[in-house]
Amino acid sequence: MQVKELKSEGLSRSYAITIAKEDLAEKLEAKIKEMQPQVNLKGFRKGKVPASHIRKMFGQSIMNDVVQEAVTESTQKTLEDNKVRPAGQPSIDLRANGEDVTKGKADLEYTLNVETIPEFEPVDPKTLKYTRLTTELDDKVVEDQLAELAKGQKSYKKKAKTAKAKKDDAVLINFTGRVDGEAFEGGAMEGHQLVLGSGTFIPGFEDQLIGVKAGDKLDVKVTFPKDYQVDTLADKEAVFETEVLEVQGATDAKVDDEFAKKFGMEDLKSLKEAVSKQAEGELEEQSRMKLKRAILDDLDAKHKFDLPPNMVEAEFNNIWAQVEKEKEAGQLDEDDAKKSDKKLKADYRKIAERRVRLGLVLAEIGAKAEIQITNEELQQAIVSEARRYPGQEQQVIEFYQKNPEAVAQMRAPIFEEKTVNYIIDSAKMTDKKVDRDELFKEDDMI
Repeated sequence: MQVKELKSEGLSRSYAITIAKEDLAEKLEAKIKEMQPQVNLKGFRKGKVPASHIRKMFGQSIMNDVVQEAVTESTQKTLEDNKVRPAGQPSIDLRANGEDVTKGKADLEYTLNVETIPEFEPVDPKTLKYTRLTTELDDKVVEDQLAELAKGQKSYKKKAKTAKAKKDDAVLINFTGRVDGEAFEGGAMEGHQLVLGSGTFIPGFEDQLIGVKAGDKLDVKVTFPKDYQVDTLADKEAVFETEVLEVQGATDAKVDDEFAKKFGMEDLKSLKEAVSKQAEGELEEQSRMKLKRAILDDLDAKHKFDLPPNMVEAEFNNIWAQVEKEKEAGQLDEDDAKKSDKKLKADYRKIAERRVRLGLVLAEIGAKAEIQITNEELQQAIVSEARRYPGQEQQVIEFYQKNPEAVAQMRAPIFEEKTVNYIIDSAKMTDKKVDRDELFKEDDMI
């Protein structure tokens, strides 16, 4: 194998690599000899097929594999010999005629282009200083969360016949929907309880029931949304013949032992303890999030070096694809919606650069600290991911079992969290008590 450096500028490296056709021929013969004992062809005993016959039957296919393996091996050796740490997948430009190479008529010649990870010395975490914001749990927070739970367990009681329905009341109704005078499938129900203001029915339906009372009969006129899931009804005008059976008033559930049992708790004391534990966990998570943001901001400010252009471009493309998806769905952030595409792209390119820079810094700090990801940690991450899809847990787990690349992608966030933990443990930390509002105050994002 011959290697010649063609370019070494900034983070870009290029090498011309040549592997003689004679070397490829030797690899082909070695490959045939290796597989010969396993070859089973009609007319021959297993393992007794002549090498010449194997070469005639499968030589071209085997040579294709030989060339691919030669490219992989020579690329890896070139990177190792030149102490190149690639920032992403290198690109291969074949210079020789591929057909001639696989037929043994020409040397394998290709150009290896690669971007390198920049050389820099990361900051020593032991020299860093941070302030960690903490908040003590307020009993009122627990009471407020119990009250929210009670709102979600409302009961409805029949009101007097003369009572008029108002927002947050429930109405018990019969209805039949018609489009162009014809009833449609799924458009009729009897004894249906509808909470006014819940937004569970077609827009405009619930509003027309404000003020009705038991015994009222009315036509509710609405237009199905353009994106309604039933294509035959989308954007169609409909009339629902509606009869009001009852108007019901809402009552929050009483927070007592019986209420607690609805959540699988023995009594109210157990429920309060569970709510308190969850609330404390939220405070701890928010405190860590604030601290992590401060650490990342600090690391970003303390490190300045050239970034691999392809890494930045790939990160930007991922971000921009999400931005365009949000634009199409009308879900773009209010501030972003006011900006031109040119301004948005400039802003998000800065974010892409920040992410790449921080990824490289954390990788260096983690490598120096010899941080490793265990199989157990990967399995826990896969199980956690599977739990996000109730009823499909087994399919998610099987997906990761069959896709090593997907498992590899899970390493990055685990590695980042472990590296941040290492920085927190190594840095000088000062705790500062603040109120809940300050702890949850949103920080400006770049």
